[in-house]
Amino acid sequence: METKAKVLIIAHDTTEAHRLSTALGKEGYASYFIYLGRGELELSDEPDVIIWELDTGDVETHQLLEKIEELTQAPILASVYEMEIENYDFPSGVKDFVIRPYRIGEVIGRINKILERSTNEEAETIQCGDLVIDPARYEVTVGGNPVDLTYKEYQLLKFLATNRERVFTRDALLNRVWGYDYYGGARTVDVHVRRLRSKIEDKDHSFIETVRNVGYRFKEK
Repeated sequence: METKAKVLIIAHDTTEAHRLSTALGKEGYASYFIYLGRGELELSDEPDVIIWELDTGDVETHQLLEKIEELTQAPILASVYEMEIENYDFPSGVKDFVIRPYRIGEVIGRINKILERSTNEEAETIQCGDLVIDPARYEVTVGGNPVDLTYKEYQLLKFLATNRERVFTRDALLNRVWGYDYYGGARTVDVHVRRLRSKIEDKDHSFIETVRNVGYRFKEK
């Protein structure tokens, strides 16, 4: 059976997570787990979507969300108990939610909805002033003039432009653009940023800002 998507389950309850994983496997989805409270949050593989079990007792929800977003761009599907749904103020990074105990049909429906939405967003043109990124064609122009970028330069630019005004450390950029298993150092990011600037910036255009002792961000204007 062809794998439909890779699902990361960030879970409190091992029993519920295993039941969900088994059900997803029968429907053609691959899944793996991270159990909260058991060591550092690390990814062994890049997921297509994340199911994140939220609990009203969680006191570090936003900090955990930031850590997840440093590691992956995968959309997040929150999982909550129905009786507690009114107590939640979902973090902005959560795209949708599903009720647990899980009903596999609902979970699959939500997963497919998120993946379809993400695919549509991926195809949308990104524009910031004179800079235009066309993901459908892998093209970048500044002031209407095409810019010749390497694949990694393009990925880095697209990631920063998609998350404009947000500061990312060099380690976060390595994880998100080069991948968790990449063994290069932070200097790799500096080199690519310098090359990017030389290709997309001039006296009239400035897009990428260095945040001293932290990292980089893409400016809104």
